[in-house]
Formats: sequence, structure tokens, C-alpha cells
Amino acid sequence: MPQTRLHIITGREAASRIFAALETVFEEDGWPIAVLEVDEDRDIQEVSLYADGDVADIERRMAAVLADAGHAGPIGREVLPDVDWVAKSLEGLKPVEAGRFIVHGSHDRSEVRPGQIAIEIEAGLAFGTGHHGTTAGCLEMIEKVVTGEKPANALDLGTGSAVLAIAVAKLAPIPVLATDIDPVATEVAAANVRLNGVAQHVETATAEGFDDPVFATHGPFDLIVANILAQPLMQLAPEMAAHLAPAGSLILSGILDRQHEAVLDAYTAQDFRHVETFHREGWVTIHLKR
Repeated sequence: MPQTRLHIITGREAASRIFAALETVFEEDGWPIAVLEVDEDRDIQEVSLYADGDVADIERRMAAVLADAGHAGPIGREVLPDVDWVAKSLEGLKPVEAGRFIVHGSHDRSEVRPGQIAIEIEAGLAFGTGHHGTTAGCLEMIEKVVTGEKPANALDLGTGSAVLAIAVAKLAPIPVLATDIDPVATEVAAANVRLNGVAQHVETATAEGFDDPVFATHGPFDLIVANILAQPLMQLAPEMAAHLAPAGSLILSGILDRQHEAVLDAYTAQDFRHVETFHREGWVTIHLKR
């Protein structure tokens, strides 16, 4: 079903206020809301709401929100073409190279050069196409650690699309556990694992935390990779220590440059030793050892 874009023109201050009001009213509907700066010098902003279904009713609700916010201008309406926007977005995603790895979509299989380790990942419901500094940094660190230390097993915690688990399995034929708290992500991860021909090495599982028995069954791990966010990574430091094998390695990412020291402090408090940090696009990937 094609979507309809309902949009207004206003100033920056009003746009922020209207965006917040629309977000509150339409939160349960799940309609995307966006603000676009049309002309900075003239302070022209465009606020859009993307909806389908009974557009007339949605427009009436939107008009009521605008009236409460003091906006009296007209609401524009644009019917968008019925396009698979996920597939469309892939057309503009070029392959990402990180060390020997190249992460690509199905439309760019021909771009893989001899000697490269190809990982085919489609942008979809789970995070991790390789087009983000955290994922690319992890791939570079994984190549260095796996080839240098030759771990016997590995865990990809918060696997998303499973790109990191696939990378480990393509470098070394070892058991890799790939877990996520989101069952949709786990399904996508399993599909990507099969697509990349490493299903015999990578097991995917939905697990909310380290209390899940799957970790005890497969661990302790010689290598744990976790590309999540700084705050949960800091909270997980004691459990990471408990599930890492002696002399094992930990690769952490999803961390902003300014969060680097705080994450290091959390892990050094658990007797981890900092080995190396990669910086990429304002993000860091950290290698630690017990």
C-alpha cells in the first residue's frame, strides 16, 4: 500500500515543538515523523508525517495537533510511490571494505576481488550491514585477533545481522555462538549465516542475558565480540569476565570516542588489560584481555 506524506512548512523553533507534539500523539500508530531543513538562512523547516490507511482521519488528527501548537498553515499531501524502500536503499549501499573483509549486498557480488573475504548482508530488520564505523572497526579487530590468537570458540553478543559471527567463522572453522535479545534479529542472523555458508560453525540463539543456559553450554569463550552500546557494555563487565576463558580476548564496540575511558575503567576494574583501540568515524573498537 502506498504511503502518504503529510507535511507543513514552519520555522526551526516551531518545528521542534510540533515534532514533539506529533510524536506524542502518533506514538502508538508508529508513523514515521521527520524534520527537514529547507533553507537555513530563511529559517524554513519542513515537518512530515508518513502514514497509510485512513489518511483523511490522520490529517484531521494532525490538524488538531497543529492548532494546539499554534500553527495555522495548510497541510500538504503527497502520495508516495509503492516502493520497497529497503530494497531501494540497497541500490545506494556500496560494498564496505575492512581489512580483508568486504561486506556487500546481493547486487554487488561482482565487486568481490580475489583474496577478499566476502560477507553478503542485506540491509533489513537487524542492525549491521557494515556501513557503520562500529561494524567496520570490529571486522578489522576480528581479523587481527583471530589470525593472531587462533581462538577455539567465540561468542558474538548482540549479533544483529550476524556479520561479525560470520566474519569469525570465515576466518577460522571454530564454533561461534551468535545471540541477540530480539527474536527478529535472531531470525535474520540465522538466514545470513546460511546465506554465507557457515551454518555448520555458527549457532544463533535468542538470549536476554548471560543467565540463559546457552552461554554455559557453549562457554567459556576464547573470544567474545560485543558491538552494542557503551552503557550496557559497562554493566556487563563482570559477566563478560565470568564467561571469558583464561587468556581470552574481548572485542568491544558501539562506543563513542568520548566514552572510551569510561568503558576501559569498567573493564580494568574486572582485571582486564587494554591491548589496543581502533578509532573510526568517531567510534572506537577496544581489544581487551584477562
